[in-house]
Amino acid sequence: MSFVLAAFADEASPSLSGQIKAMKENGISCLEIRGVDGENIADISAAKAKEIRKALEAEGLYVWSLGSPYGKIGLDEDFSPHLEKFKKSLETAEILGADHLRLFSFYNASGRFSEVCERLHKFIRAAEGSGILLCHENEKDIYGDISKRCVEIHETFPELRAIFDPANFVQTGQDTLEAWEQLKTYVEYMHIKDAEASGFVVPAGKGIGNLKKILSEYKGRVLTVEPHLTVFQGLENLEADKKSGIGSYTYPDSFTAFKAAVDALKEII
Repeated sequence: MSFVLAAFADEASPSLSGQIKAMKENGISCLEIRGVDGENIADISAAKAKEIRKALEAEGLYVWSLGSPYGKIGLDEDFSPHLEKFKKSLETAEILGADHLRLFSFYNASGRFSEVCERLHKFIRAAEGSGILLCHENEKDIYGDISKRCVEIHETFPELRAIFDPANFVQTGQDTLEAWEQLKTYVEYMHIKDAEASGFVVPAGKGIGNLKKILSEYKGRVLTVEPHLTVFQGLENLEADKKSGIGSYTYPDSFTAFKAAVDALKEII
Protein backbone atom coordinates (compact mmCIF):
# COMPACT_ATOMS: atom_id res chain seq x y z
CA MET A 1 0.00 0.00 0.00
CA SER A 2 1.22 3.49 -0.78
CA PHE A 3 1.15 6.12 1.92
CA VAL A 4 0.81 9.90 1.83
CA LEU A 5 3.54 11.49 3.93
CA ALA A 6 2.73 14.52 6.04
CA ALA A 7 4.92 16.26 8.59
CA PHE A 8 5.20 18.68 11.45
CA ALA A 9 7.57 20.74 9.34
CA ASP A 10 8.02 23.32 12.09
CA GLU A 11 10.57 20.84 13.46
CA ALA A 12 12.68 21.54 10.37
CA SER A 13 12.24 25.31 10.45
CA PRO A 14 10.11 27.88 12.29
CA SER A 15 9.59 29.86 9.06
CA LEU A 16 7.04 28.98 6.41
CA SER A 17 9.66 29.24 3.68
CA GLY A 18 11.93 26.86 5.59
CA GLN A 19 9.09 24.41 6.12
CA ILE A 20 8.29 24.42 2.41
CA LYS A 21 11.96 23.81 1.59
CA ALA A 22 12.15 20.85 4.00
CA MET A 23 8.94 19.33 2.68
CA LYS A 24 9.98 19.56 -0.95
CA GLU A 25 13.49 18.23 -0.33
CA ASN A 26 12.09 15.21 1.53
CA GLY A 27 9.14 14.30 -0.66
CA ILE A 28 6.48 15.45 1.82
CA SER A 29 3.26 16.59 0.20
CA CYS A 30 1.20 17.83 3.13
CA LEU A 31 1.67 19.78 6.31
CA GLU A 32 0.28 19.07 9.75
CA ILE A 33 0.52 22.69 10.73
CA ARG A 34 1.45 23.51 14.32
CA GLY A 35 3.69 26.58 14.36
CA VAL A 36 4.65 28.96 11.58
CA ASP A 37 6.67 32.18 11.54
CA GLY A 38 6.73 32.33 15.34
CA GLU A 39 3.00 31.79 15.89
CA ASN A 40 1.09 28.75 17.10
CA ILE A 41 -1.65 27.65 14.74
CA ALA A 42 -4.20 28.56 17.42
CA ASP A 43 -3.14 32.20 17.22
CA ILE A 44 -2.78 32.98 13.52
CA SER A 45 -5.13 35.45 11.86
CA ALA A 46 -7.41 34.76 8.92
CA ALA A 47 -5.14 36.90 6.75
CA LYS A 48 -2.10 34.85 7.77
CA ALA A 49 -3.97 31.61 7.06
CA LYS A 50 -4.77 32.84 3.53
CA GLU A 51 -1.12 33.77 3.03
CA ILE A 52 0.02 30.30 4.18
CA ARG A 53 -2.40 28.50 1.88
CA LYS A 54 -1.38 30.59 -1.10
CA ALA A 55 2.33 29.96 -0.48
CA LEU A 56 1.83 26.21 -0.08
CA GLU A 57 -0.39 25.85 -3.13
CA ALA A 58 2.18 27.71 -5.24
CA GLU A 59 4.57 24.86 -4.42
CA GLY A 60 2.04 22.06 -4.91
CA LEU A 61 1.68 21.49 -1.15
CA TYR A 62 -1.31 21.63 1.19
CA VAL A 63 -2.35 21.58 4.84
CA TRP A 64 -3.62 18.18 5.95
CA SER A 65 -4.42 18.79 9.60
CA LEU A 66 -4.22 21.40 12.32
CA GLY A 67 -1.81 20.14 14.98
CA SER A 68 -3.68 22.19 17.54
CA PRO A 69 -3.06 22.45 21.31
CA TYR A 70 -6.73 22.08 22.26
CA GLY A 71 -7.31 19.84 25.25
CA LYS A 72 -3.80 20.50 26.55
CA ILE A 73 -4.99 22.37 29.61
CA GLY A 74 -5.87 21.17 33.08
CA LEU A 75 -9.44 20.34 34.01
CA ASP A 76 -9.20 22.96 36.74
CA GLU A 77 -8.48 25.72 34.21
CA ASP A 78 -11.23 27.90 32.75
CA PHE A 79 -12.50 26.13 29.65
CA SER A 80 -14.55 28.96 28.12
CA PRO A 81 -11.69 30.92 26.46
CA HIS A 82 -10.14 27.65 25.33
CA LEU A 83 -13.39 26.67 23.62
CA GLU A 84 -13.70 30.07 21.95
CA LYS A 85 -10.19 29.74 20.51
CA PHE A 86 -11.11 26.26 19.32
CA LYS A 87 -14.09 27.68 17.42
CA LYS A 88 -11.82 30.24 15.77
CA SER A 89 -9.45 27.47 14.73
CA LEU A 90 -12.30 25.69 12.93
CA GLU A 91 -12.51 28.81 10.77
CA THR A 92 -8.74 28.77 10.35
CA ALA A 93 -8.88 25.15 9.20
CA GLU A 94 -11.48 26.02 6.59
CA ILE A 95 -9.35 28.86 5.24
CA LEU A 96 -6.29 26.61 5.08
CA GLY A 97 -8.23 23.82 3.39
CA ALA A 98 -7.55 21.35 6.22
CA ASP A 99 -10.18 18.77 7.08
CA HIS A 100 -8.63 17.28 10.25
CA LEU A 101 -7.86 18.79 13.65
CA ARG A 102 -5.78 17.17 16.40
CA LEU A 103 -6.81 17.56 20.03
CA PHE A 104 -6.16 16.11 23.50
CA SER A 105 -8.10 15.01 26.59
CA PHE A 106 -6.83 17.33 29.34
CA TYR A 107 -4.32 17.30 32.17
CA ASN A 108 -5.07 16.56 35.84
CA ALA A 109 -7.87 14.29 34.66
CA SER A 110 -7.28 11.03 36.52
CA GLY A 111 -10.59 9.67 37.81
CA ARG A 112 -12.51 12.54 36.20
CA PHE A 113 -13.81 10.93 33.03
CA SER A 114 -17.21 12.60 33.22
CA GLU A 115 -15.56 16.04 33.20
CA VAL A 116 -13.34 15.02 30.29
CA CYS A 117 -16.43 13.89 28.38
CA GLU A 118 -18.26 17.12 29.10
CA ARG A 119 -15.46 19.15 27.53
CA LEU A 120 -14.86 16.82 24.59
CA HIS A 121 -18.59 16.93 23.88
CA LYS A 122 -18.41 20.72 23.63
CA PHE A 123 -15.57 20.44 21.11
CA ILE A 124 -17.60 17.97 19.07
CA ARG A 125 -20.75 20.09 19.19
CA ALA A 126 -18.81 23.15 18.09
CA ALA A 127 -17.36 21.27 15.10
CA GLU A 128 -20.70 19.89 13.87
CA GLY A 129 -21.34 20.88 10.27
CA SER A 130 -17.84 22.29 9.79
CA GLY A 131 -16.52 19.39 7.72
CA ILE A 132 -13.56 19.14 10.12
CA LEU A 133 -12.84 15.68 11.54
CA LEU A 134 -11.68 15.85 15.15
CA CYS A 135 -8.90 13.41 16.09
CA HIS A 136 -7.69 12.58 19.59
CA GLU A 137 -3.98 11.94 20.13
CA ASN A 138 -2.70 9.71 22.90
CA GLU A 139 -0.28 11.77 24.98
CA LYS A 140 1.43 11.24 28.30
CA ASP A 141 -0.15 12.95 31.32
CA ILE A 142 -3.54 13.58 29.67
CA TYR A 143 -6.61 11.41 30.33
CA GLY A 144 -6.12 9.44 27.12
CA ASP A 145 -2.52 8.50 27.81
CA ILE A 146 -2.92 4.69 27.73
CA SER A 147 -5.00 2.57 25.39
CA LYS A 148 -7.64 1.56 27.94
CA ARG A 149 -8.61 5.19 28.54
CA CYS A 150 -8.38 6.02 24.83
CA VAL A 151 -10.88 3.23 24.15
CA GLU A 152 -13.21 4.76 26.78
CA ILE A 153 -13.09 8.04 24.87
CA HIS A 154 -13.73 6.50 21.45
CA GLU A 155 -16.52 4.25 22.66
CA THR A 156 -18.21 7.29 24.18
CA PHE A 157 -17.63 9.47 21.10
CA PRO A 158 -17.56 7.33 17.92
CA GLU A 159 -17.33 10.50 15.82
CA LEU A 160 -13.97 11.33 17.44
CA ARG A 161 -11.22 9.48 15.60
CA ALA A 162 -7.81 8.43 16.93
CA ILE A 163 -4.28 9.54 16.14
CA PHE A 164 -1.95 6.71 17.08
CA ASP A 165 1.47 7.85 18.36
CA PRO A 166 3.73 4.89 19.23
CA ALA A 167 6.40 6.92 21.01
CA ASN A 168 3.85 8.55 23.29
CA PHE A 169 2.63 5.11 24.34
CA VAL A 170 6.20 3.94 24.99
CA GLN A 171 6.71 6.97 27.22
CA THR A 172 3.75 5.91 29.39
CA GLY A 173 5.02 2.33 29.69
CA GLN A 174 2.25 1.07 27.40
CA ASP A 175 3.02 -1.85 25.09
CA THR A 176 2.36 -0.49 21.60
CA LEU A 177 1.14 -3.77 20.11
CA GLU A 178 -1.43 -4.11 22.89
CA ALA A 179 -2.48 -0.50 22.28
CA TRP A 180 -2.71 -1.12 18.53
CA GLU A 181 -4.97 -4.15 18.96
CA GLN A 182 -7.31 -2.14 21.16
CA LEU A 183 -7.35 1.01 19.05
CA LYS A 184 -6.76 0.12 15.40
CA THR A 185 -10.44 0.25 14.45
CA TYR A 186 -10.57 3.86 15.70
CA VAL A 187 -7.35 5.08 14.06
CA GLU A 188 -7.67 7.81 11.45
CA TYR A 189 -3.93 8.38 11.02
CA MET A 190 -0.58 8.03 12.75
CA HIS A 191 2.14 10.24 14.13
CA ILE A 192 5.44 8.65 13.28
CA LYS A 193 7.99 8.71 16.02
CA ASP A 194 9.63 5.93 18.00
CA ALA A 195 11.19 5.74 21.45
CA GLU A 196 13.53 3.63 23.51
CA ALA A 197 12.40 2.07 26.79
CA SER A 198 13.89 5.10 28.57
CA GLY A 199 11.44 7.31 26.69
CA PHE A 200 14.18 8.88 24.57
CA VAL A 201 12.79 9.59 21.09
CA VAL A 202 14.63 7.93 18.19
CA PRO A 203 13.98 7.54 14.45
CA ALA A 204 11.21 5.20 13.34
CA GLY A 205 12.17 1.57 13.72
CA LYS A 206 15.06 2.27 16.09
CA GLY A 207 13.06 2.00 19.32
CA ILE A 208 10.56 -0.39 20.89
CA GLY A 209 7.43 1.10 19.32
CA ASN A 210 6.94 -1.83 16.92
CA LEU A 211 6.39 0.53 14.00
CA LYS A 212 7.17 -2.02 11.28
CA LYS A 213 4.53 -4.44 12.59
CA ILE A 214 1.95 -1.72 13.16
CA LEU A 215 2.48 -0.14 9.75
CA SER A 216 2.03 -3.53 8.11
CA GLU A 217 -1.49 -3.61 9.55
CA TYR A 218 -2.35 0.08 9.23
CA LYS A 219 -5.32 0.61 6.90
CA GLY A 220 -5.12 4.39 6.65
CA ARG A 221 -3.20 6.46 4.13
CA VAL A 222 -1.60 9.42 5.91
CA LEU A 223 1.49 9.21 8.10
CA THR A 224 2.65 12.39 9.84
CA VAL A 225 6.36 12.52 10.58
CA GLU A 226 7.02 14.11 13.97
CA PRO A 227 10.81 13.92 14.46
CA HIS A 228 11.32 15.09 18.07
CA LEU A 229 15.00 14.23 17.56
CA THR A 230 17.79 15.87 19.50
CA VAL A 231 19.58 18.75 17.80
CA PHE A 232 23.00 19.52 19.20
CA GLN A 233 24.26 22.83 17.83
CA GLY A 234 27.96 22.62 17.02
CA LEU A 235 27.96 18.83 16.77
CA GLU A 236 29.92 18.91 13.55
CA ASN A 237 32.74 20.79 15.29
CA LEU A 238 33.24 18.25 18.08
CA GLU A 239 36.18 15.89 18.00
CA ALA A 240 35.22 12.24 17.50
CA ASP A 241 36.09 11.20 21.05
CA LYS A 242 33.78 13.88 22.44
CA LYS A 243 30.74 12.66 20.49
CA SER A 244 30.40 9.32 22.21
CA GLY A 245 28.48 10.64 25.21
CA ILE A 246 25.72 12.53 23.39
CA GLY A 247 23.67 9.65 22.00
CA SER A 248 23.45 7.81 18.70
CA TYR A 249 20.59 9.90 17.34
CA THR A 250 21.75 13.47 17.75
CA TYR A 251 21.94 15.88 14.83
CA PRO A 252 23.81 19.11 14.03
CA ASP A 253 20.71 21.03 12.89
CA SER A 254 16.95 20.76 12.51
CA PHE A 255 17.01 20.10 8.76
CA THR A 256 19.31 17.12 9.27
CA ALA A 257 17.14 15.76 12.07
CA PHE A 258 14.03 16.20 9.95
CA LYS A 259 15.60 14.31 7.04
CA ALA A 260 16.73 11.50 9.36
CA ALA A 261 13.17 11.08 10.63
CA VAL A 262 11.73 10.98 7.11
CA ASP A 263 14.41 8.60 5.83
CA ALA A 264 13.81 6.19 8.73
CA LEU A 265 10.10 6.03 7.90
CA LYS A 266 10.81 5.53 4.19
CA GLU A 267 13.14 2.67 5.07
CA ILE A 268 10.32 0.90 6.90
CA ILE A 269 7.62 1.41 4.28
